[in-house]
Amino acid sequence: MTPAAEAADLAHELTAAVAGEVWASAARRAQYSSDASNYRVPPQVVVAPRDVDDLLAVVDLARRRRVPLTMRGAGTSVAGNAIGPGIVVDTSVHLNRVREIDADGATALVEPGAVLSRINDEARVHGLRFGPDPSTHTRATIGGVLGNNACGAHALAYGRAADNVVELDVVDGRGSRYIAADDLAPVPGLARLVRENLGTLRTEFGRFGRQVSGYSLEHLLPERGSSLARALVGTEGTVAVTLGARIRLVPIAAAPALVVVGYPDMAAAADAVPALLAHRPLAIEGLDARLVDVIRRHRGSGSVPELPAGGGWLLIEVGGATQEDSLATARALVADAGAISSRLLPAGAESARLWRIREDGAGLAGRTPSGAQAWPGWEDAAVPPARLGAYLRDFEALMARHDVEGLPYGHFGDGCVHVRLDLPLASDADAMRRFMLDAADLVISHGGSLSGEHGDGRARGELLSKMYSAEALELLGRFKALLDPDDVLNPGIIVEPAPLDADLRRPAALPLLSSGGFAFADDGGDFTQAVHRCVGVGKCRAVDGGFMCPSFRVSGDENDVTRGRARTLQEMANGSLIEDGWRAAEVHGALDLCLSCKACSSECPAGVDMAQYKSEVLHRSYRGRVRPRAHYLLGWLPRWARLAGIAPGVVNAVMKVAPLRRALLRAGGIDPRRGVPAFASRAARRALRDTGAQPGDAGAQPGDERRVVLWGDSFSAAFRPASVVAMRRVLHDAGYTVIVPRGELCCGLTWISTGQLDGARRRLRQLVDGLAPYALDGVPIVGVEPSCTAVLRSDLGELLPEDSRARSVAAATVTLAELLERTPGWSPPDLSDLTLIVQPHCHHHAVIGFEADRRLLARSGAEVQELEGCCGMAGNFGMEQGHYETSVAVAELALLPALRAGGTESVFLADGFSCRTQAEQLADVQGRTLAELLVGGAEK
Repeated sequence: MTPAAEAADLAHELTAAVAGEVWASAARRAQYSSDASNYRVPPQVVVAPRDVDDLLAVVDLARRRRVPLTMRGAGTSVAGNAIGPGIVVDTSVHLNRVREIDADGATALVEPGAVLSRINDEARVHGLRFGPDPSTHTRATIGGVLGNNACGAHALAYGRAADNVVELDVVDGRGSRYIAADDLAPVPGLARLVRENLGTLRTEFGRFGRQVSGYSLEHLLPERGSSLARALVGTEGTVAVTLGARIRLVPIAAAPALVVVGYPDMAAAADAVPALLAHRPLAIEGLDARLVDVIRRHRGSGSVPELPAGGGWLLIEVGGATQEDSLATARALVADAGAISSRLLPAGAESARLWRIREDGAGLAGRTPSGAQAWPGWEDAAVPPARLGAYLRDFEALMARHDVEGLPYGHFGDGCVHVRLDLPLASDADAMRRFMLDAADLVISHGGSLSGEHGDGRARGELLSKMYSAEALELLGRFKALLDPDDVLNPGIIVEPAPLDADLRRPAALPLLSSGGFAFADDGGDFTQAVHRCVGVGKCRAVDGGFMCPSFRVSGDENDVTRGRARTLQEMANGSLIEDGWRAAEVHGALDLCLSCKACSSECPAGVDMAQYKSEVLHRSYRGRVRPRAHYLLGWLPRWARLAGIAPGVVNAVMKVAPLRRALLRAGGIDPRRGVPAFASRAARRALRDTGAQPGDAGAQPGDERRVVLWGDSFSAAFRPASVVAMRRVLHDAGYTVIVPRGELCCGLTWISTGQLDGARRRLRQLVDGLAPYALDGVPIVGVEPSCTAVLRSDLGELLPEDSRARSVAAATVTLAELLERTPGWSPPDLSDLTLIVQPHCHHHAVIGFEADRRLLARSGAEVQELEGCCGMAGNFGMEQGHYETSVAVAELALLPALRAGGTESVFLADGFSCRTQAEQLADVQGRTLAELLVGGAEK
């Protein structure tokens, strides 16, 4: 059979055998071809088993057909552990339940696809949690946690995953199903293997806490409890498949406190660790000043809480029965820290922000200070803590010799160092091999382990021969052979590993240089480099809320998440699985349910901007070709709005005739269940011309320090002129001379969202012509509509990269809240009698940040319920045919429940036109803008 016929036959047989989904399309194979590693191995077929019986059937079929079987949870494996050439099994789709929390026994019974944060959510009501907490806990599945022997920051206090497993329900490569616990009997020959190799087991395995590379066979020793369950943890799916697990839970720390101590550099910080361990901290994490500088550069200076002086810091969490006990321990620890500075933070928002930076480290460290892409591969080596400082100094010297750069951080209390390196994978993959060989020699010279928690996978399996003797390597192979004699389970990992530079993803991707669309200036003008920002850490799959990624939060489908879309685009650049380039059905299918909310541009730690990528794809797909109907109707909305403004009463009357409205909407590619917002009357639009001073008027003379440009966008002018009038009044009352530019200056937002970038560029040039004289004169420009304001702050520079005036306009553009916050003497009116339901616009949240609005509302005294997540309309998305159900489902995540619960007693605050439209159409709730709220409050 040809490979294609063999894959089709395999998919057919799997479809007959399981109730869950079986996927064999090029799009699915693309989405599952990579995990969070450097590697790309397209599977033949992907299966999402619906239950344990399905999973057993998949294992049985793989064994009978001798097809490689790879288990995958959230796909966050950094070493290439969760990709394979045969069947890839995604347990996160259905096998994701927490079956039982035994509070008395402090255990949980879980399915392999259960996400760690969900487990902790259910355990939290009993005052319990799972001890290990990898940074990916918001999306990592317990099967993956156990497969890699994950640890996280609090492994210092609670141990590794292996230390927190009670028993495992598994099926091994022989097809035998059993409960693995503290007994070797389920595997014939295993007890004998242990007896015959006691010396090797005692001297080469389990030498220090973070020795994760290879198999953790020390758990098989009689003095270690003869635990088959613990020995199976960290085997990376190579000997058994987990069907379920009973895991140990620990009490939640009663009153933790955070100590931040500063040192001249990271090596000096590492030197202090051994003395600090005597205080029995819950966690000791290292944070490099260079990483913090990268965060501040890309997210703003306010993105990082105040840190004490130093070039490197230890973040140390201590616990106690009370906050006073914790702080007393913290002070004693500081006295022994030998630090140049320190800061104590009780549990709260600020300490949580610091931990969040640490959790996002894998993505944040994906760019070096110079802006180069940094890659995993040597990202979690570990040494005994007493050797950590010396190892870091030698490692810095090694990086210098190889001319690579990285930002070390990690679990310093355990001696585990995370770092990503700007290895030139796109041009010289051999550089990776040369570095890895030398790095392995270095860590072994310090008595360390190639991996401290991520496992070996494809990245480090080849290097095990440097770490272990021939006898130990043979023992690894014999253990594998006892449980998986036919090498069906995740072959090429740990035992008989593939070369570490085989199947690399980046070298196989072809450049796609900028061509009339976005500049991709931060990525060398290369779309391929831009989409490879996604290294797969999967924060877009987080189950704990947030704005990213709304369509995935509804569907739970890898096709609809930022990472899955990025993988599809990466495969488009590769050109083998996806062959039709920009116009490929797989590409457009992956992007169809992207709301272009831009949340990923700020929440993705790697800086992926899928809204921009989608716009570029649409631009290149349809340039010079007939477009979908909605592109002409919604993409040219400002044009139609100007025409409607000639006789808005007539247009509004026509749209009130339901059959006619539905027919017109359907013809224009809009879902007929949608309404059409009413166009403003001619009188209301005329009022805009009297909103403020015109250029050249006496009230707008140069030299007036309190001048401000009020930029009323196309949406506000066409549908809500009252919001512009309200903003003018607020600005006037704050002491500003308000300038309204002549003519309509459109930012081209709807052209951008539909990929009509040539048209967008023409409008932006006109806008720059109108606004640049004020920006260059130091006059702030206040936007009314947040999505349009965000265009000026982000897309403007990418579409007009050579125009220095565009950069000036972007720098001058502010929101109302940002301007008022820096206005001397201004205070908000007293709104303490109001309860507000606040929906930040996605682009406001992602591009600008909502902090200034949040602080303003707090000063007003209003009771605020700030919604977290997209409203579901997201510009033109919710209007287009085929998107209505998703739009409504996204609205049900936060917006609609809040509006229903708020009733008539609450005020709905939303500056975004699309957010107000969604609330009006789905909940019959009228929203108010911030300016309208402030005017109303001032009139009370």
